[in-house]
Amino acid sequence: MSKTLVQPIGQKRLTNVAVVRLKKHGNRFEVACYKNKVLSWRFGVEKDLDEVLQSHTVYSNVSKGILAKTKELVAAFGTDDQEKICLEILEKGELQVAGKERESQLSSQFRDIATIVMQKTINAETKRPYTISMIERLMHDIHFAVDPHSSSKKQALEVIRELQKHYPINRSPMRLRLTVPQQNYSSLLEKLNVWNASIVSKDESATQPYVICEMEPGFYRDCDAFVRNLQGRLEILAVAVHAEGDTSVDHYDDYEEAPLRVPAESANSVPDLTEKTQSLTLSHGRSEPIDSGLVSSEKMKNGKSEEDVKQNKCSTCNAYVGDSKQYREHCKSEWHKHNLKRKTKELPPLTAEECLADMEIYDPKADLKDYSF
Repeated sequence: MSKTLVQPIGQKRLTNVAVVRLKKHGNRFEVACYKNKVLSWRFGVEKDLDEVLQSHTVYSNVSKGILAKTKELVAAFGTDDQEKICLEILEKGELQVAGKERESQLSSQFRDIATIVMQKTINAETKRPYTISMIERLMHDIHFAVDPHSSSKKQALEVIRELQKHYPINRSPMRLRLTVPQQNYSSLLEKLNVWNASIVSKDESATQPYVICEMEPGFYRDCDAFVRNLQGRLEILAVAVHAEGDTSVDHYDDYEEAPLRVPAESANSVPDLTEKTQSLTLSHGRSEPIDSGLVSSEKMKNGKSEEDVKQNKCSTCNAYVGDSKQYREHCKSEWHKHNLKRKTKELPPLTAEECLADMEIYDPKADLKDYSF
C-alpha cells in the first residue's frame, strides 16, 4: 500500500459561507458570500464587493461546488459576465442564514416593531404612551410572531389593530394646521366635528383663517382631500402627539405621576448633583461615555436651571446632549454610531439603555469565531 499523501488539486471548499440564492428562468443560481456582509452591502454600509463575495463565480450549488453553465447564464441574465450576474443575485436573491443569525435578526426586528408601536400609540384612558417593555409584554401576550419578509412598519400597524381588541390602546393623534379661505371656514369646522377632532387653537380674523387640531391618523387622507377641495392648505405639525410621562407597566388604566421638577430659585440649595453619564463597554474592554443631556452640577451651583442652559439636540438619537463639548463627545460615542447605522436602514433611534441591549443581542465580532485563520 502506497504511503504517498494524495491531495486533490483544484478543489475549492467553501465553508462558513453565506449563500445568496436566486431562481430565474427555471434554474437556480447561487453566490458564496462572507457572513454578515450581505445585509451591509444591501444597506449601503459596505462598498467593496471583494469584502462581500468570497468568489466572483456563479454556482448552481455552492455546497457541492457545481458551477453554473454559461448557456444557462445567458438564457437567464442575457450575459455571461460573472460580476454583473453576482451583483444582480446580491440585490434580488434570497439570503440563506443560520439558526442563531436568524434568531438575532428576528429579535432585533421584534424590538424595532415594538418601538414603532410605542411611538404611534397612547393609552386610551390616560392619553399617555406605553413604555417599550410594556409593549413587548403585550406583544408576547397576543403571541405575535415576526415575519422577516415583511416591513417593520407594516407589522407594527397590524400589532396595533390586534392590541386594540384586548387592551385600551389607541393611535396617537396627529396635530395639523388647516388653512382655508374665509367662505369655506364654516364647512371645515363642521367636518372636523364629524371626525371628532379636538381643536387646539384657531384664528378666524385673518383673510386666510386656520385651525390647529388633533385627529386620528385614519382620517388624514380624507382630511387632505377635503382641504384640497376647499382650495386650502394642510400642514403636519406633529405625526404623533403624546402627553408627558409614561403609562404604568403594572396597571393598564393607572398611570404614574410626572416627576417633580426643581425650580430655578432652589437650584442653589442642591449640594451634590453629579453629572449623569452612561457608557457602552466595547468588546475589547474600552469604555466610551454617553452623555444623557442632563445639566452638570457646576451649572446647577451657578444658579442656572435646566431651562437656562443651552441644550444641543442630536437629531440622530432624538436626545438632548448638553453643550457643544458634550455634543462632540456624544458624536464619538457608540450610542450615536449605532443609531447612525439604524438611520441608514430607516429604523427609529434607540435610547442609551436600548442601544446597549441591542448591541448585546447582536455582536458582529462574535461571528469571527466561526473562521479559522
